[in-house]
Amino acid sequence: MFKTGEQASFQARDKAEMYEKEREKAKQRKNGRVLSVQNLSVEYKVGREIVKAVNDVSFNLNYGQTLGLVGETGAGKTTVAKSIIRVLPTPPARITGGTVQLDDQNILALSDEAMRSVRGYRISMIFQDPMTALNPSIRVGKQIAEAIQIHEGLKGQEADEKAKHVLEMVGISRDRFREYPHQFSGGMKQRVIIAIALACSPDLIIADEPTTALDVTIQAQVLDLIIRLQKMQNTAMIMITHDFGIVARTCDYVAVMYGGQIIEYGNKQQIFKEPKHPYTQGLFDAIPKMNVDVERLTPIDGLPTDPTRLPDGCYFYPRCKYADSKCEHTPVPSVDIGDGHLCRCLRYANASQDRK
Repeated sequence: MFKTGEQASFQARDKAEMYEKEREKAKQRKNGRVLSVQNLSVEYKVGREIVKAVNDVSFNLNYGQTLGLVGETGAGKTTVAKSIIRVLPTPPARITGGTVQLDDQNILALSDEAMRSVRGYRISMIFQDPMTALNPSIRVGKQIAEAIQIHEGLKGQEADEKAKHVLEMVGISRDRFREYPHQFSGGMKQRVIIAIALACSPDLIIADEPTTALDVTIQAQVLDLIIRLQKMQNTAMIMITHDFGIVARTCDYVAVMYGGQIIEYGNKQQIFKEPKHPYTQGLFDAIPKMNVDVERLTPIDGLPTDPTRLPDGCYFYPRCKYADSKCEHTPVPSVDIGDGHLCRCLRYANASQDRK
């Protein structure tokens, strides 16, 4: 069925008005800090054991910036994200310390009802697996429209029209509004997930390994889409990944996690050009280099630290080539080694003490 010229004209006008509203909302956003996480600690009680998943994590994030949380599986990246958006399973999880400030609002102090008004409106999450993140029995358009109805108060046709607009923003025809998730490919499902996350133009997006389940060519398309929409809306973003290639493509700042701690933090240039922590250096040494001919890659020796039996001192010392007797029992502070480049290593902590 073909649209008449008048119908097409109305749709083009409506679309232009919606894009203008998006631009105006982006202009109104502050240029300062949107998120401040300070001394966040989270543990899980599993039987008789306590899993210390996140340990004294702190970072700040401004509007329009992207922070990459990098580390091995089990480093605590997703637990940090779920703490921010308040979707930790409780029990067994429990936040044991710290604060999470969204602008001037302490998220951890909000009631469940108040948090529901924040989640999906001011903070949204792009989940890892698009195959399981969508409800298979509800049309994709209605899943997008639901967030719009709840948070923006639009009803019926108005909510559906904005949902169709958001579908077009992520590169899906509005004609597919009434289709079900099983009618979409994996890459298209992920675009729908992104549409749901961006439907209410949130201040902060948390992307939890959003391209892991996709093939390489689709990964690039999805990342480019996320970056474009983030810049258009001036949204802050936390990108959770274990892939430094994705970090290089999308992030302004990088926080490298190990054993539930941020062991190195800095801007992208600092981390990529001058990694200081032995763990960060080990991660880069394990990446194949196209301009260097070697027979074997250099892995990091040993296994990740056991979060139920964390050392008194440096969590990385059993695997560290620079470790000495002090590292095992001496608590390691996070030290600024210049221009906001932070490193949690006794070599730099001792140098800082010597300078004092």
